[in-house]
Amino acid sequence: MDEPLETVIHRIRVDVETSYLDEQSEPRESRYVFSYTITIQNEGHVPARLLTRHWLITDANGKVQEVRGDGVVGEQPYLKPGQGFRYSSGAVIETPVGAMQGSYQMLSDDGQRFDASIPPFRLAMPGVLQ
Repeated sequence: MDEPLETVIHRIRVDVETSYLDEQSEPRESRYVFSYTITIQNEGHVPARLLTRHWLITDANGKVQEVRGDGVVGEQPYLKPGQGFRYSSGAVIETPVGAMQGSYQMLSDDGQRFDASIPPFRLAMPGVLQ
């Protein structure tokens, strides 16, 4: 007897790379600048468009910045199964260490709205004990 195949209709994978921007940061003024590069991959079976983004950016003092907006970097990428989209953006926090997490609201071709979650990731100035 064949094993049933798991059918994943909507699956968006999000990978993140971060870096500290020393030349734009001013530690004496509590300004720490980070860039992040996001790769969004449609691992599901239905094309989907990224409609909006929602971020929570938290510094080491517990200060939270909430960011909502349409699309990413001025675009609302449309991803067919197997396709990806990569972009870079940045965040400014008041401490040398912080974290980001959030979600993208997606709309698939079958009319379903769903959230692609972005698991927490760390923003950290190199050499800082964490």
